[in-house]
Amino acid sequence: MSQSARLSDYRTALTTPGMRGPVAASLLARLPIAMVGLSLLLYVQRETGSFAAAGLVSASSLVGVAVGSIVQGRLMDRLGPTRPLLGAVSLFAVFVALAIGAVEAGAALAVLVPLAFLVGLTEPMVGSASRALWAHVLPAGSARLAGYAYEAISMEVFFILGPGLAGLLVTAPWAGTGVVIGAASMAVGALWFALNPTVRGVRPAPATRDLLGALASPGMRTVALAALGFGVTIGFIEVAVPAAASRAGHVGMGGVLLSLWSVSSVLFGILYSMKPFPRPMHLRLPVLLGGFAALSLLLAVPSTLVGLGAALFVVGTLITPQATTHSAAIEQVAPAGTATEAFGWVVTAVTVGLAIGQSASGQLVESHGTGAAFVAAAVAGGVVAVLVWVFRGTVAAGAPARRDDLALVAR
Repeated sequence: MSQSARLSDYRTALTTPGMRGPVAASLLARLPIAMVGLSLLLYVQRETGSFAAAGLVSASSLVGVAVGSIVQGRLMDRLGPTRPLLGAVSLFAVFVALAIGAVEAGAALAVLVPLAFLVGLTEPMVGSASRALWAHVLPAGSARLAGYAYEAISMEVFFILGPGLAGLLVTAPWAGTGVVIGAASMAVGALWFALNPTVRGVRPAPATRDLLGALASPGMRTVALAALGFGVTIGFIEVAVPAAASRAGHVGMGGVLLSLWSVSSVLFGILYSMKPFPRPMHLRLPVLLGGFAALSLLLAVPSTLVGLGAALFVVGTLITPQATTHSAAIEQVAPAGTATEAFGWVVTAVTVGLAIGQSASGQLVESHGTGAAFVAAAVAGGVVAVLVWVFRGTVAAGAPARRDDLALVAR
C-alpha cells in the first residue's frame, strides 16, 4: 500500500466541494490546540512562582484532553460530529471561566488540578472530527491520503505555533490573556465547524460491538504506543525550554524558541509525506520515534539560547513526519467504523505522553536543571521506540475488517 501523497493530491483534497468551510473552521479551532494547556501552565507559574505546581495543573489538563478525545470520538462515530461538538463547546466555556476565576482567587492546587482536568475533558475535538470527515467526502485513494496528511501537518503546525503564542501572550499585562484568546478561538472555530452543512450531513458509522472500540486492533494499540512515546519526548522538552529561557533572564523567549522547530518540522514534513522512509508502516513507526529520541540529546549540549534554538531546529525535522505516520497508520490498523475514535486514541496517547513528560520535566528542572530534562526526553523516547519495534508485527498485520478497503488504495 502506498502511503505517499503528491502536491496535486493535496490540491484535489483541499478543493473538494463542501470542504472549504470545514477546513477554515477547523484551522481556527485547532490553532490553540497546544496553546490552551501551555498558556494555563505559564499563567499558573506566573501566579504561583512554581514550575512544579504549574506542571501538575497543565498535566491535569492534558489528562482531561486524553479522556475527552476518546469519549467525544466514540460519540461522534455513533451520533455524527455536530451534537457532541456543540455540547463540548458549552461545557468548555464554563470550565475555562471557572479555572480562570480560581487562579485569580489564589485557589489551592486541590482546586486548580480538577478544574484543569475538566477544561481538558471538554476541549472540542475538532481535529478528530475533521480527519474523519475526509472519508465521507473522498473515495479511498491518494487524494484521501493527502487529506489525512494535511490534517497531520496542520495539526503539528499548531502544536508548534501554540507554544510560541503562549510564550508571547504570557508577557502581556495580564498573564491569563493566552488562556482567554486560545479558548475563544477554539470555541468559535468548533461552533463554525459543527454547524457547517457538510459536517451536519455526516451520518453515524456502523458501531463496533467490541467494548475496546478502535483498540480492539493490536496494530492500533501499537500505533497508540508510538504516539505515547512521541508525546512523552515532546512533554519533557516543552517544559525544559521555557525553563532554560527563564533562567537565562528571557522569559518570553521560551515559546519563541519552541516555535523554531515549526519551520523545519513543516518543511521536512511536506517533503517526507511525498517520499516516506522506511516505506513499510511497521518499520516507519519505531524508526522515526527512535530518530527523534536520538536527536533530542542535542538539546542538552548548548549553553546559550542561540545554540538551543539551533538544536531545536534540527530536532524539529522529525516531528511532522511522525504525526503524518500516526494518521496514515490508522487507515491500515483501525477497525471499520472507528475512524474518529481511532484518531482520538492517537490524540489521547500523545496527550498522556505530554502530561507524563511535562510533569516529570517540571520536577527534573527544579531538582537537576534543564540538561537532565533533555536527556530524560531522549531516554524515554528511545525506550518506547524499542517497544514499538518489538510489536511492529501487529502493524504489518493490520486490521482484518479494513483489508478490503485497503486493497482499493494499493498500488
